[in-house]
Amino acid sequence: MEEVMKAIPHRPPFLFVDNILELTEKSIKAIKEIKPEEPFFRGHYPGNPIMPGVLICESIFQTGAILLSKIIGYSGDGTPVLTRISNAKFKNMVKPGDTLEMEAELVERVGNAFFMKGKASVAGKTAVTVEFAVTLVKSEV
Repeated sequence: MEEVMKAIPHRPPFLFVDNILELTEKSIKAIKEIKPEEPFFRGHYPGNPIMPGVLICESIFQTGAILLSKIIGYSGDGTPVLTRISNAKFKNMVKPGDTLEMEAELVERVGNAFFMKGKASVAGKTAVTVEFAVTLVKSEV
């Protein structure tokens, strides 16, 4: 968790990466334990809790932001910002108690834009695939 918190500015309750499993120059694998007491389960959906697809995507985006921070040598002086989402496909649900496995891969870098693709899965079954772009925006403070 410490390595995650050094790499990106996200913090609980809006941090959706627990640990980095594998990191190369162009790819990353990470996990998030989906606890039954996650606040979003209270309303999505009572009696049949399902992790919202947008939060599964956010888990992938945060994983990609960690990869970006390693590529550019993040020092806390900027914010990774999502600039594009495309081809999101939702294939399986994520439920309380699941271990969400996220992967992100750098496809192309064009200047300060990093084009990536990602996947989230549970027990080897793909939950979401998505393509996205991220850039680092310098802090104005």
